Amino acid sequence: MPTPYCTFATTATLVFLLDNYRVIAEDFLTSLTALPASPTRERYLAFVAAGGAAALQRDGGPEHVTASCFVFSPDFEHVLLCFHRKGQFWVQFGGHLEPHDASVADAALREAREESGIGNLTLRSEAIVDLDRHELHGGFSCAAHWDVGFVALAAADIDVAVSDESEDVRWFPTTALPAELPDNFAARLAASLAAVAPR
Repeated sequence: MPTPYCTFATTATLVFLLDNYRVIAEDFLTSLTALPASPTRERYLAFVAAGGAAALQRDGGPEHVTASCFVFSPDFEHVLLCFHRKGQFWVQFGGHLEPHDASVADAALREAREESGIGNLTLRSEAIVDLDRHELHGGFSCAAHWDVGFVALAAADIDVAVSDESEDVRWFPTTALPAELPDNFAARLAASLAAVAPR
């Protein structure tokens, strides 16, 4: 008798998770549609519309959506970055969506909390500030990430911690970023800052 119960429970869980990914994909398409028109937005819309729920899953294919979070100080003069162990560069916090994330924004917040050690971190809003598809090479099992960026704020003197995926976590002035950065990172950071910082 236990076997049918376990099979039912497993099947029910799988159905729930697939439904959750479908809902997230639909909500994400709505969020993308709300962004100003651009070639990048159109590529994201096409990718998610074609892939559906699979576009958001780590095992849904070699390319998938990821979520990230730029953490700024309240005065927007500093940014908290992690030194990525695999990539060997300084970058914002982020990673793959997990089955129980409620949205892409929720995944970004979870990743930022896990990778910064700031357990009470909250997003400034659920507004998307960055879209960046980047190909991956040595050390990565994925071919490309379709990354979606959000913003959170934290006091520059708050305690931080280094996760297993990073070698360091450190604040930098937004006008004096470190040399080891992914391609085009400085421009993306500046655009994200411009989208949220008071003028």
